Amino acid sequence: MTETILTIGELAKRSGVAPSAIRFYEAQGLVSSTRTDGGHRQYRRDTLRRIGFIRAAQAVGLDLSEIRSALDTLPGQRTPTKHDWERLSRAWQPLLQQRIDGLIALRDQLASCVGCGCLSLKSCALYNPEDIVQRRGSGARYLMGDTSRAVLAEEHQKEAR
Repeated sequence: MTETILTIGELAKRSGVAPSAIRFYEAQGLVSSTRTDGGHRQYRRDTLRRIGFIRAAQAVGLDLSEIRSALDTLPGQRTPTKHDWERLSRAWQPLLQQRIDGLIALRDQLASCVGCGCLSLKSCALYNPEDIVQRRGSGARYLMGDTSRAVLAEEHQKEAR
């Protein structure tokens, strides 16, 4: 029985992924092909499942380095099975929960906290007087977990010394 070989065009059509994305995945070591004498790419049929795995992992928010690390755990660069997916998805749960928690915090603070802590000079005088939060470092400090209460308390302690 001969194994089914797909051209890049056939693989793109069947997977719903653009040929340029398939070439990119190949350059990143996520999929592989063989070449004809004329230099055309040929893919094994199981590459469809591998691309499906990549797309599903991207859909849950994983970046290509995380996906590559997961695929590297498979023996012989084989296509992930249902058991592999279950194992890998369990391993990703803490990472996904951390991202969910960050998004919830962003959602809850978005109306009042951007960058230094607010968009209003009036509020800023309450939450971040004289830009004291910048002493904790760069970035959106309140979105990173700092609170105006903690920053102000720390500042008052410094003043009391």
